[in-house]
Amino acid sequence: MKILYQGNEGAYSQLAAEEIFPRMQLIACKTFEDCFKKCVNDENLRAIIPIENSIAGRVADIQYLMNKYKLQIYAEHFHKVSHNLMAKPGTKINNLKYVRSHSQAISQCQKLINEYKLEPIIAADTAGSAKYISENSLKDEAAIASTLAAKKYNLEILKKNIEDDEKNVTRFLFMGKKIEHPEFKNNENFITSCIFKVKDKPAALYKCLGGFATNDISLSKLESFSDQSSFEQYLFLCDIVGHIEDPKVQKSLEELGFHTISLEILGVYKASTFRNL
Repeated sequence: MKILYQGNEGAYSQLAAEEIFPRMQLIACKTFEDCFKKCVNDENLRAIIPIENSIAGRVADIQYLMNKYKLQIYAEHFHKVSHNLMAKPGTKINNLKYVRSHSQAISQCQKLINEYKLEPIIAADTAGSAKYISENSLKDEAAIASTLAAKKYNLEILKKNIEDDEKNVTRFLFMGKKIEHPEFKNNENFITSCIFKVKDKPAALYKCLGGFATNDISLSKLESFSDQSSFEQYLFLCDIVGHIEDPKVQKSLEELGFHTISLEILGVYKASTFRNL
């Protein structure tokens, strides 16, 4: 198995993948869409995709790509993120004017950015920002990235663990084509993920969710996003606590189906033990 991730070497996605699959070959891709496209065309490829962060919220555009390519989710992983401010060796922190990183990292480190009155520069990814600093003669610009990126691109870490909240965690999904669902077992916890579009009728969402309430099924995530062709109807990304073969989940999905235009199951997978902490 080969695992694709977005970004340059040293990206947090790479670190998260290594935690779970230390012996797998990891391949960097320029964009998230590149990861999705390659997985759709090759059943032997998997992608690790960040979907949301405990501080900054959802990662932009991922829900649209999930709906577009319909890859199957086969695992989730919660990764502790520790950000670091890094620059060319010898750079003084008080001489900095700019800080470069991914928008998520920028939003997760606002306290330090405001403290030193730095002007953010939004880049495609964190590790790519570190690489950019290393390849250019910049004495007034730093990057926010991982310790692995600092080592990879020979940068000096000026400040460690600069995230606003020490409980800074990113949820990653492992996705691929034609993934087999795990066997249903009563003593194990599962997540069933789906995307649905509600009918254009009054109280449509309320009716969609009624089946979950009736069958005592919890939802750990319910996120709306617009259909890219219209603002009149919305799609919902939903994580259901339970296995699709659980009779209660099946009844809930049957009820959901009555009130939706479309319903796509994106995956059934074991719930991370992080959820129990």
